[in-house]
Amino acid sequence: MAQSSSGKQSSSSQAVQEVALDRLSACLRLDSPVSNVKLVSAERARAFASLGVVSVRDLLLFYPYRYLDMAQVRTIQTARIGEQCTLIAKVYEIKAHKKNPRFSLTEVTLVDETGTLIMSCFNQSWLSKQVSKNDVLRVSGKVEFSYGFKRVTNPYWEKVEEGDIAQGLVMPIHPATSKLSRRVINRIVGNALEEVCGLYDVLPLSLKEKYRLCSRYQAFRMIHFPCSMDEVTQAKRRLLYEELLFLELHLLREKERRAKEFEAYSQPLNVQTKTALEEILPFELSSDQRQAIEEIGSGMADASLLNHLLLGDVGTGKTVVSLFALVAAAQAGNQAVMIAPTEVLVWQYAASLGPYLEQLGISWELLTGSTSEEARTALLARLRKGTLQVLFGTHALLEDDVAFARCSFVCIDEQQRFGVDQRERLIAKAPGADVLSMTATPIPRSYALTLYGDMTLSYLKQAPSKQKGRTTKVCHFSEEGIAYDALRACIERGEQAFVICPLIGMRELKKEEEAKEERIEYASIEWGIELDSFEDASKEVFTHAQMIKNRIVPHARVEVLHGKLSSKEKNEIMESFRDGLIDVLVSTTVVEVGVDVPSASVMIIEDADHFGLAQLHQLRGRVGRGEIPGEVFLISRSKSPQAIERLKAMEKTEDGFTLSEYDLLQRKEGDIFGVRQHGRPSLRLVNVIRDKAVIEAARNDAEQVLSGKICSKEERHILLRELDLVTAANRN
Repeated sequence: MAQSSSGKQSSSSQAVQEVALDRLSACLRLDSPVSNVKLVSAERARAFASLGVVSVRDLLLFYPYRYLDMAQVRTIQTARIGEQCTLIAKVYEIKAHKKNPRFSLTEVTLVDETGTLIMSCFNQSWLSKQVSKNDVLRVSGKVEFSYGFKRVTNPYWEKVEEGDIAQGLVMPIHPATSKLSRRVINRIVGNALEEVCGLYDVLPLSLKEKYRLCSRYQAFRMIHFPCSMDEVTQAKRRLLYEELLFLELHLLREKERRAKEFEAYSQPLNVQTKTALEEILPFELSSDQRQAIEEIGSGMADASLLNHLLLGDVGTGKTVVSLFALVAAAQAGNQAVMIAPTEVLVWQYAASLGPYLEQLGISWELLTGSTSEEARTALLARLRKGTLQVLFGTHALLEDDVAFARCSFVCIDEQQRFGVDQRERLIAKAPGADVLSMTATPIPRSYALTLYGDMTLSYLKQAPSKQKGRTTKVCHFSEEGIAYDALRACIERGEQAFVICPLIGMRELKKEEEAKEERIEYASIEWGIELDSFEDASKEVFTHAQMIKNRIVPHARVEVLHGKLSSKEKNEIMESFRDGLIDVLVSTTVVEVGVDVPSASVMIIEDADHFGLAQLHQLRGRVGRGEIPGEVFLISRSKSPQAIERLKAMEKTEDGFTLSEYDLLQRKEGDIFGVRQHGRPSLRLVNVIRDKAVIEAARNDAEQVLSGKICSKEERHILLRELDLVTAANRN
């Protein structure tokens, strides 16, 4: 009996070891090349690589972009107008229409036992070669009614093979290419799931129980091959949380790494200097400004690295907040530097902050590309000796010969306009310095936690009481006379105006997109990036400016700003406009953020529907900044009700953060950073507004994981090891 019992124990122990080895092997296969998966040939591996899929992990993260709920299959007769549904019908006829070289329409007439429906496909002329009469198609899309027939426009469709109808109730639709059909991708993903069956789950049990999350393998299976839409929801809950947890862990570890790398400065702003500075300001600080100054001052006083982001809505006074930090560094016997993206802004900062620094006995200088060689040499000598305390500058600060004696504070204004390498080059000149980044882009907290989770945050939402603000009106192109009447009245009152023409030359392209009835995509417009990629853009803007000069305000001084001008010419035009030497500025570029023109009271934005709401909000912030109330007119040529409704949000609120949330809510899942962040865990399923509660939870959990409060050392080791693998994968 004893031998029998011993034999059973030995057999049981061996079985446990075999299971452990199988699970370990499954985990190792997760990061093996995708070519190891059954059915992946060398040619298919190259096709997957073009989609960013190089490993088994990448393949399992190659999620379906939509699902066909076969429970919603309708006959043509029972399909309701306006309903999203799936139909299975036979091809009766195919007609191809070529309207012009860049625009084609293919119409496929479908029939079943109950009726007829037309499938309209734009710019898919190849369809007539792939589909033949009597083919059976599975079609999924929104049913509409026009010209006497039910129709679906640009739907998902596929041929139905024999026996295919009997597949599961929910069909995943993976992104496919000419070399990788949906059917092939489904089979390969299924093979990959077999390869990693039984892999370890990296999430601690306590977190899975806390949020009722399924296992990692279950989530992969359910997101790729669900039996119901409820399974899709459960899979996304798990994988979305995992994405965010790894991102927050990465950001917090980066923060810890920087803190250990350098010895930090302690530079508190004493009460006497702070009081003296407040007394020489000609205005009262807002409560938001006071709170931000307190938060930044507290971080600078602490003997640990400050990495702070100041997010300010349009015209809320970020520059004044930075003044207190500059003074704190100088008062501590150190140096401070403030960088801005353009000379116009740098000169503006020098003109506004310089006099306050002088009254406190703090030396300052300005360094730009226009600084003479003689002045530059003398300035750099003082900088190296430490006798120059505060330096304002542009990209000229990044030159190798710019060196500080003891720089303890770096301020980066409009930080989104500097590349990561540029920011790091400046910070490298000041080892251990406190860093304050500022942006006028209104970013909701949930977005900031995903994008800047390694930084502390302060918000400015209150505009100074001296600003009169502005009103906004959306006008269809046929009503733009209202806007130009306001421009004429503004000039007659001796005020100034902006006219922004961002997408001249792209209107025909926009018309084609609207004809296809596709989802609106907004141009990726960044501050100061020129959009004159079309040859006729600068020519057309001159024509537009000439029209304003001849027909609207004949006696006004009208000037044009476009991308073919040199930086010096652009700066000269902006300075002339700020100094009142130009009445109307017509521009194909985005007007510089932060430039103050107090007498500018009217802004007209042509093709406004091509901008994001946050960008429009920043633009309109250029008027109504002084004692004159501003008027903003958003002109749209769009025929899309959704585009007009979206612009109408600008009429309802002046809160940039509310508008930013509205814009972000319209984005697709995963479309968070705009571009993939090198070495940072990617987000495929997250919508920062919808998922803000999950973002907050992941942030708190990441902090507790790193502090060892909610998991064991072994669980923490597994999580961080997986984080290293995810980070390494995103660097490749």
